[in-house]
Amino acid sequence: MNVTTPKGTALAPRTRGGLLAQPGLWDTDVRPPADAGEPGVARVDQLAGFRNAVINVRLATTAVSLVLAGTGYAEAGWAVVVAGLAIIGNTAYRSLVPLTYDGSPRDQALLLTEVALYWVILAVTGFWQSPLVIASAGVLVVAGFAGGFRLSLRIGAATTISLTIVGFASTEWTPERMAEAIQWTGLLLLTAVIASYGRRISGEANRQASVNLDRISQLTDANTLLFNLHRLAQTLPASLDRTEVLDTSLSKLRGLLDFDRGLILLVDETDGSWTIARRQGVELAGPVAPVDLPDPARKALSTWRTARQPEAGLDGHGLHPASTGGLYSPLTARNRLFGLVAVESSELVYTERDRQALHAFIEPLALAIDNANLFTRLRQATVDEERSRIARELHDRIGQSLASLGFEIDRLVRHQRSGTDIGDDLVELREGVRSVTGEVRETLYDLRSDVNEDKDLEHAVSEFARRVAARSGLRVNIDSRASDRLPIPQEREMWRIVQEAVINAERHAEASTVTIRWRCDEDSAELEVRDDGRGMDAGRGGRNDSYGIVGMRERASGIGAALEIISEPEEGTTVRCYLSQT
Repeated sequence: MNVTTPKGTALAPRTRGGLLAQPGLWDTDVRPPADAGEPGVARVDQLAGFRNAVINVRLATTAVSLVLAGTGYAEAGWAVVVAGLAIIGNTAYRSLVPLTYDGSPRDQALLLTEVALYWVILAVTGFWQSPLVIASAGVLVVAGFAGGFRLSLRIGAATTISLTIVGFASTEWTPERMAEAIQWTGLLLLTAVIASYGRRISGEANRQASVNLDRISQLTDANTLLFNLHRLAQTLPASLDRTEVLDTSLSKLRGLLDFDRGLILLVDETDGSWTIARRQGVELAGPVAPVDLPDPARKALSTWRTARQPEAGLDGHGLHPASTGGLYSPLTARNRLFGLVAVESSELVYTERDRQALHAFIEPLALAIDNANLFTRLRQATVDEERSRIARELHDRIGQSLASLGFEIDRLVRHQRSGTDIGDDLVELREGVRSVTGEVRETLYDLRSDVNEDKDLEHAVSEFARRVAARSGLRVNIDSRASDRLPIPQEREMWRIVQEAVINAERHAEASTVTIRWRCDEDSAELEVRDDGRGMDAGRGGRNDSYGIVGMRERASGIGAALEIISEPEEGTTVRCYLSQT
């Protein structure tokens, strides 16, 4: 089983055969791939990171064992002296020429040779009664650092068991000697376990350090990229005009990438065809079918991910025969695909980092283009809405008055032809023209009247009520209790509904009193306009020429409010609009 590790992580070797290579429960250390021992495959020295620790442990155990054996030289004779010199020589040699261990048969043999050396030293100096027992702990520490729990415990168990068996076979067995054997066995095995655990902790620390270094490297690259994107973002078009956004897109993109040809394709919302919005160094003209695009471009459109040319280059199949490298990124927003940005070069083969840079650049660009498209549609919808609003105003006010003037003029023409005196009628006609002029002035004032940051709905309604009372004598009562305000677009639509309802009462209902009730807090808003006029017949609100009622319904629907119109003949009319803000 191959183990994938973070970049730069050092792996411990897995031996290819023999006693030391068998997998087991305790083998939890990270190891290299199983072919690490094969020719041509680099090996990792597991003791490289513990070099100083191994040397210090060797020196310490040697010194302690020699001190403890000081009284035994005279009693044991030359055996202890020669063994002590052997230990000193081995320690000095391994301090100058450290032991390596990469799991190869050679390194296994060298480690086992050192284990055998210390076994012989203990055997000739008294087994567990040897004054040099503590020196054998050094080789178990080396085994623990080299191979972890499995290796150190196997060597420790084999060494202690064999020493106990041979020692009891060659000398007399006593309970005291057995207790001594058990104590030394436990001490040496504990030493092996501690060394193995130290290896594991050190390995985890090294792996974490490697992961952190890799993350730091990635963060450094990301920081450089974000800094470049930040500089570009400062120059990206903040305009909601699509022409301006498209005109500056390729030039801003050049600040991030070098390219010889650039292309922006957009989907036509009317028929779904792909049109060339902007191009630079590309000879394409007219609508472009996705099947005519290079393979990486089609891949980008199908996967919604930025794609780059194959490593071998475009081989003449790009947007231009001379292109050797290219990057292609889809334009997406609101879970829909609406365009493609392509850049190609005649000299460069773009890297993965270039692809990531373009991918990061495209997201704000796509949002800017989509915002511009939405604003264009919104602006057109606003124009259409204003046209409908003006049409309603002209129909309800100016249209009827002008029609009456037309009828009056026709009557005067007939009277003049019959020789009838029309002097008094002309005076009345002049008054009628003045009245229409006043209505035009009032209509224009109402059209310009609006709510804004400084003038809330209550203020606008109060001014409007005074003008209505002055021109028609209609009494308007206002009951307002607002502890909060709606967002301006929603409050504006509520204000227009008030206008529509009051004007309908003024012109058509023959009402004498209108009551406007307004409530608004952080949770909801409620508007009610009630008149005491003659009311309307059932079904009137559905007529296509009922501009006022249709307009109120459209405005309420546009802000997500519920509109209710209650009217009965001779019972008056109530317009109620409710908007929840939760």
